[in-house]
Amino acid sequence: MMPNLLSSLAIVALLASCSPTDPPTDRAIRSGRIISGTPSSVALNQSQLSSSQKEKIGRKIWQNESAGTINGLTAWNDGEAFPSLGIGHFIWYPQGQRGPFTESFPRFIAFANLQGKRPPGWTINRPCPWPDRASFMRDFNGPELTGLRKWLAANISIQTDFIIAKSRASLPKMLAIAGSSSDRVQTNYNNLSTTPNGQYALIDYVNFKGEGINPAERYRGQGWGLLQVLQEMRPTGPGQAAAAEFAAASSRVLSRRVANSGGKDQRWLAGWRNRCKTYAQPL
Repeated sequence: MMPNLLSSLAIVALLASCSPTDPPTDRAIRSGRIISGTPSSVALNQSQLSSSQKEKIGRKIWQNESAGTINGLTAWNDGEAFPSLGIGHFIWYPQGQRGPFTESFPRFIAFANLQGKRPPGWTINRPCPWPDRASFMRDFNGPELTGLRKWLAANISIQTDFIIAKSRASLPKMLAIAGSSSDRVQTNYNNLSTTPNGQYALIDYVNFKGEGINPAERYRGQGWGLLQVLQEMRPTGPGQAAAAEFAAASSRVLSRRVANSGGKDQRWLAGWRNRCKTYAQPL
C-alpha cells in the first residue's frame, strides 16, 4: 500500500475505536475522515473549506477557548481533575483519574503523530504526568510544558484538522440515536453546511459541548450537545438563516442546561452566549 493510504486507514481505525458509548464531550474528541453513512453532500461541502477558512476557524476556536493566548494552550482550570490542552482544550486525565468527559488529548496526539507532526515524545501513549493542578502549575514554565506550548502554537492547522474530523464523524452517531427527529437533524446539519460560518458552527460546537449522545452528559435527562441544538432549531432554509437559527438554538439549549444544573453552571452562561453569537457572524 502507498504510505498515504496506510495513514488514512490508521486514522479510520482510530476513529472506529470511539464507540457510541464513549463519545466526545466538552473540549473532547474524534479523529479520522468522513466515514460511511455521512451524506455525500455534507462531505463535499465540508471538503470545500479553503486553507484560509480553516485557519480562520482554528483561530476562532483558539480565541473562544483561551482568548488566543500562548499560555492558554496548556491550562488546568480550578475545580477540574485534568488539564485542557491545545486550541480545542483537549482533555488529558492523570493516571487513575476518570470523569464524565471523554479524554481527547491522547487521540489528538495519535492523530498528529500519524500525520507526521512529531509531537513531544513524552506526550505519546501515556497518561498526564501531573497528578493534580498544583503540580501542573509548579511546572508551568518548566521545559515540558514550555516545549508543548511551543509545539502547539506551531501546529494550529493539525489541531484544526482534528476538530474538523470530529465534526465530520458526528452526524452518523447522532442520527443513530435521534429517533423520530432524525430527518430534522440531518436537514439542519445539511443546511448549516452550505456556508463557511455554518460549518464553523458545527465544527466549534461539537468541540465545545460534544455530540450530545453520551447519557452521562445530562441534567434532569436533558443534554446540551450538538444533537440537542440541531433538534432545538426552528425550521429554516439553507445558508445564513440556518447559521442564525443555530446561534439562537445553541443559546437556548445552554440556558436550559444552566437551569437544569440548579444554578451551578450559571457563572459560565454569559461567556457561552457570547460564543454562540459568533455562529451567526459571516466567516
